[in-house]
Amino acid sequence: MLKTRTKLFYGVASWLLLPAALYYGLKVRARTPRQAPPAGPQSGVAGVAGKEAYRLLVIGDSSACGVGVEDVADSLAPQIAGFINSKSNASASWRISGSNSATSGQIRDHVTPNLERRPYTHIVLSLGTNDMKNFHTVSRFKKAFGGLLYALHAKWPDATLIWSPLIDMKTVPGFPAPLSAILQMRRELINDMGVKLCNERYATVAPLLESSNPLGYSIDGFHASAAGYGYWAELLADTILALPGPAGHST
Repeated sequence: MLKTRTKLFYGVASWLLLPAALYYGLKVRARTPRQAPPAGPQSGVAGVAGKEAYRLLVIGDSSACGVGVEDVADSLAPQIAGFINSKSNASASWRISGSNSATSGQIRDHVTPNLERRPYTHIVLSLGTNDMKNFHTVSRFKKAFGGLLYALHAKWPDATLIWSPLIDMKTVPGFPAPLSAILQMRRELINDMGVKLCNERYATVAPLLESSNPLGYSIDGFHASAAGYGYWAELLADTILALPGPAGHST
């Protein structure tokens, strides 16, 4: 957890450097190709259909819906299910519910209320990056992300919620050094609050994904490639399999 003095410094310094962040951010946006989510089904099964011990919902931003790859099979949700199946021999279904550029508040207000009530065992959240790069205040993120955790738990009280903290911005190849340094301060603040909220509100924090391998990034230097989603998916699958298994199934 960040010390109070450190949080104050990051907050003040990053806001003072907001003009620089906007300048470099616009330059990055101008040269970065805009990618759409991959084509393909938004749900499926790894293993035997009808025998799923694990039923996964992956919800959140562009990474949740697989931006960066051309085939949905290479995105996060189906790869998590595939690793669970290969490592445990248990069948796992998956469902994607994500949107490009989504913030925590948008997923809370516009996505979660409209999701069907399937009996998910695990809900993986890919959120916080857009809150961070849009310079949402920590209090705004607390209200949005914290409210989302409550809403998901209320709708699926038996599901395990899992959140991945934001990666180190200094390792993202698409960001120039001045921008990555500024965003890193915002990232520290978002991660600090995200971990606190998860600890308070029924959610598990996944281990931090190390992202230093450039092969893990797509052509935009920001979203994951098929390999990058694979690294992340295996980390999340291992996290899920290390938790107590779903009812009727022992890991």
